[in-house]
Amino acid sequence: MTHEIGRIEPPAPPVHAQPLPSWRLIMATLRNPLATYSEDSFKLPVGRVRILGRTTIVVNHPDGVKHVLNSPAASYGRPIAATRSVRWMMGNGLFLAEGEDWRTQRRMLAPLFSPARISELLPHFLAAGNLLLDRLEQRPEVKLSTEFDQATLDAVLRALFSTPAATLGQEIARLTRYYLEGPGRPNFGDLLARREGDFPFLAGRRRHFRTAWHKAVDAFVRTRHEGRRDSDSRDLLDILLAARDPETGGTLSPEEVRDQTATMLFAGFETTARLLFWAVYLLALDQQEQAAIREEVAAFPPERIATMQDLQNWPRLRCVLLEALRLYPPVPQLIRQALEPDEVLGERVEVGDLIWISPWTLHRHRDHWTDPNAFVPERFHGQPQPWLHGAFIPFGGGPRICIGASFSMAEAQILIATLLNRHRIGLIDSRPVLPVGLITTVPSYEPRFSLAS
Repeated sequence: MTHEIGRIEPPAPPVHAQPLPSWRLIMATLRNPLATYSEDSFKLPVGRVRILGRTTIVVNHPDGVKHVLNSPAASYGRPIAATRSVRWMMGNGLFLAEGEDWRTQRRMLAPLFSPARISELLPHFLAAGNLLLDRLEQRPEVKLSTEFDQATLDAVLRALFSTPAATLGQEIARLTRYYLEGPGRPNFGDLLARREGDFPFLAGRRRHFRTAWHKAVDAFVRTRHEGRRDSDSRDLLDILLAARDPETGGTLSPEEVRDQTATMLFAGFETTARLLFWAVYLLALDQQEQAAIREEVAAFPPERIATMQDLQNWPRLRCVLLEALRLYPPVPQLIRQALEPDEVLGERVEVGDLIWISPWTLHRHRDHWTDPNAFVPERFHGQPQPWLHGAFIPFGGGPRICIGASFSMAEAQILIATLLNRHRIGLIDSRPVLPVGLITTVPSYEPRFSLAS
């Protein structure tokens, strides 16, 4: 499965020889956090920096990461800076809920993402892949980033509402992209705030977004309710509306249904679209690996996929997706705030200190990976769930690890296999594409790809 000749090292932001002074670090963080790291970040297990009067402890070792992410909720929580921007989109859905509220939601939503349930959703992913091919017909040049937005949105809307993306779907895509590239970007208020309501004068565009976002999501839920449904076939919204807390028997309120729907829309659409883009970008750079993937998919074409078990016929493709998640983690940094004194990797942690866990640096750390900056998919061969251990945390970690990881991987495998089964993909633009760490890891620009049968 290996091929070391021609191994590529994809473009990445420059690494600074020395840590940046505080004022440069702040300015660089607001532009692109992935361009702020020094050589020490990729060599040392832990570091400490003081910015704007607060101590931040950077944890870059699996033992320290596990300690923080597996600690009780009373020990570490999300700081305001980590929730202010995404709250406007996700509300109090599973991603942002805390304490008993989070535990209740997790119990109620876990059945939605069981292997059996995801197997029932595979036809939705296949249909979205075929629509992608239809849109690409007779188009030798294309910006695949935009096309993947449409394909993943179509897949998640079908899975959620049994509804393909149409006019309302385009509005969801437009709003998401607008928010991530504009008002959703961190600002000084986010860095300085001690409460989510601080600096309300900076939140005007976010308030306008939330109004439009709720209107769009509510319209989708309403449209599905009003449409004719096949009683023998259930989608995720059916299951969401029927969900019961196994301990209390409670159901979700309309507001909670909206927040969970918005969370699943964002996670199933935005993060998977970014994964597809980075995977295809890597395969366009590495034509040898792409040829091997196309052979693998041709031997078991997408139309034969019926269950999650069938996806095991594409082990090489899966390794490529995992390597794309390593090189371009969907969420580039995880931040926690100490709620009680602690010690992490020998560093004293005081109440109020911030813990900065960066999948970007952890996934490229010199001590944890061989050839860390190179595209080496075979490093994941034979690892069924590598995100459950070690220095690989594309879906977070601990009790709050992403509940939809298997959903996202299945969606991505089917969409990219459908594309590669029809097309050989090349790059037209020669300018390097650099990752930018916003709410997710996005490309610095949308390059043009060539498609050949």
